[in-house]
Amino acid sequence: MTAAAPPMRTKALLADTTSVRLRPRYEGSNICTWIGFKHVNYLVEEAVLIHFARCGAPARLLFEEHGLGLDIVTLNSRILHAFHMDDEAEAEVVPDTSDGDTTLGFRVVLRVTRDGSSLKAVTATVRVALRTDTYLDAPGPPPGELARFTTTRLGADAPPAGVPVPALPADADERAVLTALTEGRNAHAWKWTIPYPYCHFTERLQMSGYLRLMEEAKDRFVGARGISIKTLLDDRRWIPVVPRSDLRITGEALMEEDLYTVYTVEEVFKDLTYTARMDCFVLREGALSLTATGRIVHGYALIENRRDWRLVPFDQRVLEAIGGKASAP
Repeated sequence: MTAAAPPMRTKALLADTTSVRLRPRYEGSNICTWIGFKHVNYLVEEAVLIHFARCGAPARLLFEEHGLGLDIVTLNSRILHAFHMDDEAEAEVVPDTSDGDTTLGFRVVLRVTRDGSSLKAVTATVRVALRTDTYLDAPGPPPGELARFTTTRLGADAPPAGVPVPALPADADERAVLTALTEGRNAHAWKWTIPYPYCHFTERLQMSGYLRLMEEAKDRFVGARGISIKTLLDDRRWIPVVPRSDLRITGEALMEEDLYTVYTVEEVFKDLTYTARMDCFVLREGALSLTATGRIVHGYALIENRRDWRLVPFDQRVLEAIGGKASAP
């Protein structure tokens, strides 16, 4: 069955603004009724997908009719106001693609109503690549207007990410790889086999999967440093908050490949926030290949009641843990 869609309007895809009302998923409310950064980014992703659909180019049609996988390859967001369970967001998607760009660009704003006023809650920039399907039979040529945004491999045209990629000895095992990735750095790393629920278009890890990894990386890091999420919740009712995150896919990671993820603390700003970088690698033919890189900014908030929280400065225990060692409880 062919996906029903209005005629493809490439001019609208590149020029028209889309507005849509969205609600965050129930799954994203993990602490009281606040929505985590991952699900905020899911709202941004959904808004962009709806823009494509309204312009006659829904992801299903692009794949089934033209053999093109719609891949979000860059997602950079700033969270200005928290979303709560049952909030409704007003999303605005504005195309931002320049002549000569090989990916489609968009600026997204999410607004939320508070006390009768509409607040700008999230601003984001997104870039989309149309990846030619090579898993099944070769598709025909893409629609002419979209040809410059298609690629046979994600990250093939990406500029160097500036991420150090260590060389490995010929007989490197898992322990040797993890040591090479963290040596001399304030970092935590682990190996993970990519399961199919994190993938799409039959074979590759998608942006939402990397967002889930970024959330897990934080969880693993603080757990290894003795300040796990539950530890600080039980001790002082502190929760991590995220004002900013960005992710960029620089290569392809495939279903059931082993992925090495590294979470490195880069900067502590006063005693209020810290910035960490997440890098993801696959090991092929004895060499590491970077598939994604990004940064996330974290702070901590004190839960005051079931509705309210307020930002708090790091104490010595947290500063020492983030800085490279776990303090005694």
